Amino acid sequence: MQMNPHLAFNGECEAAFKFYEKCLGGKVVTMMTYGDSPMAEQMPPAWRRKIIHAAFALGDHQLTGADVPLESYQKPQGFYVLLNIGAEAEADRIFKALAENGAVQMPIQETFWAPRFGMLVDQFGTPWMINCGKPA
Repeated sequence: MQMNPHLAFNGECEAAFKFYEKCLGGKVVTMMTYGDSPMAEQMPPAWRRKIIHAAFALGDHQLTGADVPLESYQKPQGFYVLLNIGAEAEADRIFKALAENGAVQMPIQETFWAPRFGMLVDQFGTPWMINCGKPA
């Protein structure tokens, strides 16, 4: 069994996944539009360019997402995507990159459990926690 987060976007899925690819160094492996799907004719012409399924690979993990029709979209709440990063400098770099045009909720800093931890909501509305744990 494998568990992967799936994110819903308000029409910005493609831009978000390209941003994550740039920030995190993974790879977008799937980017399918509504127009390329069997649902194409059911969608308004402008929505056919929106993403019905995207997948982003980072090591052995995958983040998936899609654009949700506007009447169904809800702002993300009640969760964070947690990244555990081994090196402090890399944690700082990723935090800064994801925070670009977003909102920092807790600046990345030393805590009692980790040399680096921070929380933010990126420019696409996705909440992130960046953690760099203490060595064993």
